[in-house]
Amino acid sequence: MNRRELARALSNPESIVAAERPSEPWCVLGVTGAPGVGKSCLVDHIVQQWLNTGERVAILAVDPSSPISGGALLGDRMRMSSVDEGDDVFFRSIATRNLPGGVPSHLNRMVDLLIEKGWTKVIIETVGAGQSEIRVVAVADRILLVEGPARGDVIQAEKAGILELADIIAVNKCDLDGAERVADEIRLSLNFSAEDSAPVVLCSAETGEGVQNLVDTIENVALARGPEIAKARERLLAAHQELILSHPNFTDALKGLCDGRYTTKEALQLLK
Repeated sequence: MNRRELARALSNPESIVAAERPSEPWCVLGVTGAPGVGKSCLVDHIVQQWLNTGERVAILAVDPSSPISGGALLGDRMRMSSVDEGDDVFFRSIATRNLPGGVPSHLNRMVDLLIEKGWTKVIIETVGAGQSEIRVVAVADRILLVEGPARGDVIQAEKAGILELADIIAVNKCDLDGAERVADEIRLSLNFSAEDSAPVVLCSAETGEGVQNLVDTIENVALARGPEIAKARERLLAAHQELILSHPNFTDALKGLCDGRYTTKEALQLLK
């Protein structure tokens, strides 16, 4: 399958037929974090490091949907120089289409197809941290949470629910004042909530400082540091969401709710 055929297949994920990817070795990294912390620039460095070690890397950047066309805004592509590194890197922007969870339906199938076609590492970059962003744990083997010096109160990340599910936490922009303080705050918070807390790594996408240490930590960190029950819950919710969205009566149920033909209970009955 050439790149054009692969892109065409990813555009129609409902029809993807691919073997479920093996659990070992791990291959899918989910990257999340608040807007402006430097996720895309940091991902660019990680991709470069992996390419240098012979990996074939695919990036699925989950972009906000255009309110007019419904398509992805392609903002992440502009921040990544590695997308032009030749045949060993593949970049695809995906619109959220305002789906709950911040992660599009069928994303798991898309990842399975990429792995089947020879990509050894897949990075999923989400829109931005928040309560809806934890759904990425349903797809990714490891979760990288990116924070920065201007992140605000550590409690905000705890309220979002992603801090306790992260396998690695990167404090980007370590060349700026306040980065060390933020890292200490995160470590303190993690020590209160877990015995075996996720590693916190200081780095800078601007200067490259600490990036190699971050990549080494991603490769060597223990799997599933976050509560396994919470991760399993998100996988079930994601699978259930896909079943509902692909149900043949979904459009009728949705329109019926809008025009008053169905109550919510009646609409749910149609989706059983």
